[in-house]
Amino acid sequence: MSQVPAYKRILLKLSGEALMGDDAYGINRQTIDSIVAEVATVAKLGVEIAVVIGGGNIFRGIAPAASHMDRATADYMGMLATVMNALALQDSMRQIGLLSRVQSALNIEQVVEPYIRGKAMRYLEEGKIVIFAAGTGNPFFTTDTAAALRGMEMNVELVLKATKVDGVYTDDPKTNPLATRYDRLTFDEAIIKNLKVMDATALTLCRDQKMPINVFSIFKPKALMRVVMGENEGTMVHV
Repeated sequence: MSQVPAYKRILLKLSGEALMGDDAYGINRQTIDSIVAEVATVAKLGVEIAVVIGGGNIFRGIAPAASHMDRATADYMGMLATVMNALALQDSMRQIGLLSRVQSALNIEQVVEPYIRGKAMRYLEEGKIVIFAAGTGNPFFTTDTAAALRGMEMNVELVLKATKVDGVYTDDPKTNPLATRYDRLTFDEAIIKNLKVMDATALTLCRDQKMPINVFSIFKPKALMRVVMGENEGTMVHV
């Protein structure tokens, strides 16, 4: 296998749920360490990596209490959950000698840096992994949209959506054994067929800026590496 990556700079979108492992909510240390190990193998190839992290694993634990909340208040709580996940991710990286920086769209300077585009770009050029927390900093926008937005701002070549499933399927593979995986999809197909690749805002943003998305399983060993090397892994969504 060639050791020349197909992409120089990528953005990895990690859902908060990915950090739970088999737990009901919260952060599973073994799972987060396993994800970080996969990221480290790609970073060693010289690929510049930005990460956008969700907060569902923490927010799920308080979701019943938030069900009758004002939507904006609940969204801000979710943003704070992503900051907690980002710190856990950074700590796991630190323990294996992977240099990273956390930048938050919400200003919490005692804990993490504020998001500054120029600084984030410089960190990537220096080989540090940049973890973006707090989504876009605005309620009513998902972390999928934050991933699309930060991907554009960082001039990445590919947005990778890490999920529990190894791509986008014609139907739910858990309930329909005849469901088949798409190798490639256009943005318009994904939107028209409502395939839940990302939310509609994120998909439209990526389509308009011609930013490809690869949907793959973060739990499949070396899948991240195969995507970065340009192999047929997951589902590629393109213009």
